[in-house]
Amino acid sequence: MKVLVLGGKSGFIGGHLSKKLGDPFHSKFVSMRNLNWLNENFSADCIINLVGKAHDFTGKATEKDFFYANFELAKKAFDIFISSQAKVFIHISSLAAIEEIESFESLSEEARYNSVSPYGRSKQAAEEWLLGQHLPTDKKLIILRPPMVHGSGDKGNLSQLYKIVSKGIPYPLVRFKNKRSFLSIDNFCFFIEQTLLQNEKIATGVYHLADDETLSSNEIVKLMKQETGQNTPCFPLPKRIIRLISKLGDYSRVLPLNSWRLKKLTSNLVVSNKKIKVALAIQRLPKTAKEGLRETIRSFRQV
Repeated sequence: MKVLVLGGKSGFIGGHLSKKLGDPFHSKFVSMRNLNWLNENFSADCIINLVGKAHDFTGKATEKDFFYANFELAKKAFDIFISSQAKVFIHISSLAAIEEIESFESLSEEARYNSVSPYGRSKQAAEEWLLGQHLPTDKKLIILRPPMVHGSGDKGNLSQLYKIVSKGIPYPLVRFKNKRSFLSIDNFCFFIEQTLLQNEKIATGVYHLADDETLSSNEIVKLMKQETGQNTPCFPLPKRIIRLISKLGDYSRVLPLNSWRLKKLTSNLVVSNKKIKVALAIQRLPKTAKEGLRETIRSFRQV
């Protein structure tokens, strides 16, 4: 099978996926910054759209920046698909398209849109536009929504939390009890491989990706301590004090915690991966949530 991946190998997910897509796939990774590759003779069976903007550690990205990368380029990618001979278009969206803060129930694909950030709103806009397009009868659109994907090279919230724990700084959020769904990069690549191999079994539509198990922030910190050998005791500050500190962090980059990061670390956000596992006849994923997290933590130690 010939697979054209839009997004190139320079990104976190693209770099890992390029190493995983071996036989029986003939894959080509290209950038959307330069479309000269359109003149090349590569007749893909499937196009995967990895193009997008997620993290903004500088604080300089505007809503326009997010909408260009996550919405406008998604439209351009779909147009390329429609004009090509490819039969399957796999669009990598995000759970942020429907929920970013908290959900007290396991989120299914039918959950209502509740995106709140420029990133989430741009991902939602792309989904709604794609789902509203006319598809030829011989073509298929598959939208995949992962939660936070982690692994070697990840620079998101897990990496920031690791920096705190590895320095022996007491963890102050012990009193917050939560459950969150994550997705290790190995399990993400497994979902992609199976979707490509079994694409005739999966219908046009939206599918959630996630590890089979959830993790709490306290469990994550415990695993980080085990992997780093840090025995620093926890420092269970009252929740009201933590919330006050996070509000101060909204106005200061010196503090490691702000309201948004606190919600990401302590709220409940659970995803159901039942739909895609049933469609692809998957019994269990290659890595458990803890196995995948341990590998990510070990990769942080090597940086």
